[in-house]
Amino acid sequence: MGILFRSRKKFGPLILNFTKNGLSSWSIKIGRWSWNSRTRAHRVDLPGPLSWKQDKS
Repeated sequence: MGILFRSRKKFGPLILNFTKNGLSSWSIKIGRWSWNSRTRAHRVDLPGPLSWKQDKS
């Protein structure tokens, strides 16, 4: 198993995710709601360890 390079940069609500090949995805997080460009899924953080996720379909 090799070592993986991953980096995350935050600019306010915009989050950029990088791998060794460059930009892999970007996300927007506003309050408890977030959206990811790679999975195109909406996610809402619920109280406690729970969250709700809606896929692109």
